[in-house]
Amino acid sequence: MTLQQFNFSTFDTSAYPLIVTPGDSNDVWSQLDLFKQVIDQHLLAKGAILFRGFNNDGAADFVRIVESLTGELLEYVNGSTPRTKVEGEVYTSTEYPPEREIVLHNEMAYSTIWPTKLWFYCQYAADKLGATPLANSRLIYQDMPSAIRDKIAKHGIKYVRNYRPYVDLSWQQTFNTEDKAQVEQVCRASGIEFEWNNDELKTTQLCQGVITHPQTGEMVWFNQAHLFHACNMDKSLREALLSMYGEEGLPRNALYGNGEPIDDKDIEQILAVFKRHTTRFDWQPGDLLLVDNMQVAHGRESFEGRRKVLVAMNGQHSDPQWHHSDDANIDNNNDDDEQEELLL
Repeated sequence: MTLQQFNFSTFDTSAYPLIVTPGDSNDVWSQLDLFKQVIDQHLLAKGAILFRGFNNDGAADFVRIVESLTGELLEYVNGSTPRTKVEGEVYTSTEYPPEREIVLHNEMAYSTIWPTKLWFYCQYAADKLGATPLANSRLIYQDMPSAIRDKIAKHGIKYVRNYRPYVDLSWQQTFNTEDKAQVEQVCRASGIEFEWNNDELKTTQLCQGVITHPQTGEMVWFNQAHLFHACNMDKSLREALLSMYGEEGLPRNALYGNGEPIDDKDIEQILAVFKRHTTRFDWQPGDLLLVDNMQVAHGRESFEGRRKVLVAMNGQHSDPQWHHSDDANIDNNNDDDEQEELLL
């Protein structure tokens, strides 16, 4: 079998994702070796691959396909958005109301350990909009205003989270446990400072703002300052929370790594750069999308109708410059295909 059995194309508006469609056969299971060849030859160059028109049957098939192609799936721990586990370590995409847009970001870039590969599976496509837009993190880095880029490159980003009942995610949801000792263990392994106030938790973590891609050697934008920053909240909610808890007590916030507040105007400039480099496509049921999480950011459009997109993660990486933990066994130069446990 050769890759000539597949058809390759791209959308008119962008060089990525690479679209792979079947030739004579749409059977996934008989062609997994060819899928692996496509990934090996094209993922690094394109940053994202869309397998479209191949036969698969729901979440169980999704688990088997992903694990066969790129290794053991990772648990979603230390998450920042609500999700539901569907099958194994396959989760729903972020469960925000359909009218809410999710701005582009690299998965878990608010941490010092992150997945290297993201898989998306479209079970149901929305009636209107609902795309998972993509953007090239290398181009975002290059286009970012130099004053912002240099400051974030030097100091990193400091993420502050306050976990209170009924305000944003609880610490139980974020860490997938009711055990405070287990939360502390995860925090220590991830270099997260933590402080308890009875059943309330405050965490602070200093993380990278930009990174060097371990395979291409290129600098890429890699943080979630624009998502965690207080200006990302609804204005009335932000004002209410500020009056109740003050700036230090907001459910989540992002600062420059030296502790200096990030001005709202800086976030506006960051979002403008993301917007300039965003590309989109409409989902079709059965689509499988593989994304290099360090090369390509993703988001979610608002939508109408029924939409169900599942997500799985594998591979892991961390930057030794920023990752400081009590765990001496973290491999900072791991192969993406190694089946290692994510320590988050």
